[in-house]
Amino acid sequence: MKFNPPYNTGNEGWVYNDNVNDPRIKKWLGEVVGKEGEDLSRHDKWLCMMYPRLRLLQKLLAEDGAIFISIDDNEQASLKEICDEIFGARNFVDTIIWQKRYSPQNAAKWFSESHDFILVYAKNKDIWHPNLLERSAEMNARYSNRDHDIRGPWKAENATAQAGHGTKGQFYVLTAPNGKKHHLPAGRCWVYTEPVMKEMIKDNRVWFGEDGNNVPAIKRFLSEVKQGMACQTIWMYTEVGHNQEGKKEIKSIFPELSHLFETPKPSRLIDRIIELATNSENDIVLDSFAGSGTTAHSVLKANHKDGGTRRFILVETEDYAENLTAKRVKRVIKGYEKNKKMETVLKDENLTVRSLRNGTQLYADACLTQQQMKDKYDKVNIKLVNNHLQVIGITEAKEEIKGTGGNFSYYELGQPLMKDGFLNEAVGEKAIRQYVYFMDTKENRPEEKAEEPYFLGKHLDTAYYFFYKKDETTNLDYKLLSTVKTKAESYVMYADSCLLSQDELMNYHITFKKIPRDIARL
Repeated sequence: MKFNPPYNTGNEGWVYNDNVNDPRIKKWLGEVVGKEGEDLSRHDKWLCMMYPRLRLLQKLLAEDGAIFISIDDNEQASLKEICDEIFGARNFVDTIIWQKRYSPQNAAKWFSESHDFILVYAKNKDIWHPNLLERSAEMNARYSNRDHDIRGPWKAENATAQAGHGTKGQFYVLTAPNGKKHHLPAGRCWVYTEPVMKEMIKDNRVWFGEDGNNVPAIKRFLSEVKQGMACQTIWMYTEVGHNQEGKKEIKSIFPELSHLFETPKPSRLIDRIIELATNSENDIVLDSFAGSGTTAHSVLKANHKDGGTRRFILVETEDYAENLTAKRVKRVIKGYEKNKKMETVLKDENLTVRSLRNGTQLYADACLTQQQMKDKYDKVNIKLVNNHLQVIGITEAKEEIKGTGGNFSYYELGQPLMKDGFLNEAVGEKAIRQYVYFMDTKENRPEEKAEEPYFLGKHLDTAYYFFYKKDETTNLDYKLLSTVKTKAESYVMYADSCLLSQDELMNYHITFKKIPRDIARL
């Protein structure tokens, strides 16, 4: 699960309103918390909003699943406390630091805030373990094959360790194949005992340099190391992107929109979470604060990359769910055109003390070049780049971004099935019957039987019946039982009341369940 709740900053000037004074949250507080909610502090109100949602997410989380929750300093401490209570402190995995900004904010009153937190909890920490990250080309480049070993590239590692950790057998004079004696430095021991080291030398796993006279080093083969690396808890923007990258990403998908999210998450950040927490086959990723749809974007990218069948569920209550969230997913699937700027350096002058004596002339020459080239480019700028005065021609073009493929369905939430503890009969009989059968069996309801209107379905040799009439009460008695035509080992039967005795229910293997509705009005 990826969970990006409102940060509770009090900022109300942007599309994703994260202020707890939002009318939707105030309405929820009035219904669930009661009048005392009006007197709560901003942080208490935020916790009241978060607590039931996190409770539900904990129930939905797979036994081998994990949840990644992004937050900033406004509520990080409070969030950690309620997550410890809901998920269990023992299931806390780690706190990740994400560098969300790449440059300082000089207008900051105290410190320039550069990071957010991502809290990670497992449903069961004993079961869940993050995947290793893919090894980078830079890491693999540290391995070479200087002696053409048939086992492939290797890296030289120290053949000694701290003496305090050594056993008696790790202190000796090592003799190289050419007869040279190698003595231990002070405070060091060999990483292997002498018999093991001799076997390593015999197997060509110790490197003594090109001429055989160097200090011995252990050959660590690339083929024998983990094909991945453990993820660290500090994520730099160079690895996973920053907020400005997220904004540019949305702008590239929606060039026609002027008002966008102020601090969207870059897809590279969610890519990292998907890489750590999912496998390619049939894993489900839930994002209950979907926002601009970055989570779906990352899942689709991951499937396109490795041919996986991951699925996503996005939940969004704001008005932009259809026109922004869903539309982004469509464009990512089908492909879209992205505005692209190509820059050409037309003039480049290295600024030195000597050249600056003619600074006025240098700038005049740059302006002349700008004027001469303005008709050949969409825009011509004069810039100072690393002590170079440059004239840069800019050509605006379109780049086609290929679609990831895939598909999704869009649904709007209908009326609630239950109201004030009773069945909401305005939902309709068909939907009620589907819901009742699914809640009992966790299966979709089969086709209806015309000859048995009250029959819901049969699951694991149990037949389910829902004796329901909208405008009158139903009583489970022998008359209703005579309408049952499906043979089964046991039965689950819903009605407004039961006129059969407990012994009769047991005799016919019936479990009676009362329909939760206000029968007084009937």
